[in-house]
Parts: sequence; structure tokens; C-alpha cells
Amino acid sequence: MGQSIKADKNIGENIRKWRNAKGMTQEQLSAQLQVCGCDISRGTLAKIEAGIRHISVKELNAFKAILDIAYDDFFTQ
Repeated sequence: MGQSIKADKNIGENIRKWRNAKGMTQEQLSAQLQVCGCDISRGTLAKIEAGIRHISVKELNAFKAILDIAYDDFFTQ
């Protein structure tokens, strides 16, 4: 089993903030995550952004690459 990061509302809110800043919809971001090998649907992304679903380290790395942000950007309040 891979490592996962505990569901965190701040991480989810920051993902939403950066997704919106890039002008992406949840559908667009989930499609890019799937291209990167992460099985994340739009509904799953909504749960991540709401802070009710854990994310794996692999998923975190994919979010970082797609959104072109630093790791610190996930954890700022």
C-alpha cells in the first residue's frame, strides 16, 4: 500500500485555489490527473477539495506537476 496524506481541508482548499487560478475546471484537472496515472474522477476531486478524502503521495506529485506549484503551496493557510 502506498503512503497517503491525511485528508486536510487546507490542502483541498489550496488545490481548488490553484486550479481556479490556472482557469481549470474539475473535469479538466481530473482528466490530466488520469493521464498522469492517477485514477481520480471529478467526484473524487470534489471530495479532495472538500477535505474529506486522503490523497496519496503519487497524487500529490501529480497535482504539483499539473498545477506547477511548490509543495509549500499545498500547506499554506
